[in-house]
Amino acid sequence: MHFSISQLLLLFPFGFLAGIVSSTVGMASLVSYPALLYVAGLPPVYANVTNSSSVIFNGIGSGLSSIPELKGHVKQLITTSIFIFFGSIMGSLLLLHFSSASFTKLVPFFILFAAFTMIWPKKKGATTEKHQVGKFGQVLYSVAIFLTGVYVGYFGAASGIIVNAILSKITNEKYAVYNAIRNVSSFFGNFVAMMIYAFQSHVYWILVLPLGSGLLIGSYIGPKIVRVVPERVIKWIVAILAFGLAIQLFIQAY
Repeated sequence: MHFSISQLLLLFPFGFLAGIVSSTVGMASLVSYPALLYVAGLPPVYANVTNSSSVIFNGIGSGLSSIPELKGHVKQLITTSIFIFFGSIMGSLLLLHFSSASFTKLVPFFILFAAFTMIWPKKKGATTEKHQVGKFGQVLYSVAIFLTGVYVGYFGAASGIIVNAILSKITNEKYAVYNAIRNVSSFFGNFVAMMIYAFQSHVYWILVLPLGSGLLIGSYIGPKIVRVVPERVIKWIVAILAFGLAIQLFIQAY
């Protein structure tokens, strides 16, 4: 396929917006995937793999911008990243060998559940201290994050919301903190997907450059927005966008 200069230039502002959206609420694909479909004119499969290869820049930009939030949370960041990394390997391999048609019917329900989890109030009496979930809770957390990693590699839509929903229930840290953990750990899942797709599918690297550049800059700005916007407002924005995406995916699947 050949792309005009105007198509390539248009992808940059879409990437910039996607970077802000992704690093604040975890839904880059809400912007970047349609851009590859309608601006670049890619078929859905190639738009998906090219998008996955572009969003790794979100982890870089948001990670650099989120250093203050990540201090004191390196252990949780490493643990989350490891499970997403290995889960994504499995998910990417599953995508290359099996059809995602049946799985897409379950995706809207995953996203709905994550949206409800984000806005569901915590138990009264919770403090701002580090939340101890116990050994059983840690096992459940590890399994949930690993399965989310599989989801990242296999499908990926709104995976950031699902990770944030899980983190919100195993910690009493502020949204800005676990959102930073999610941003950086998701980088590893997207990186795995990019490497596998690069050898097993066809990534349009010429489109990754402008889209990824926009994502890099936008994602650096996102964490700064999260610091000043009230947490409750962000969570409701996440929930509303997730509800809308779930309805759209439900209509497409059924």
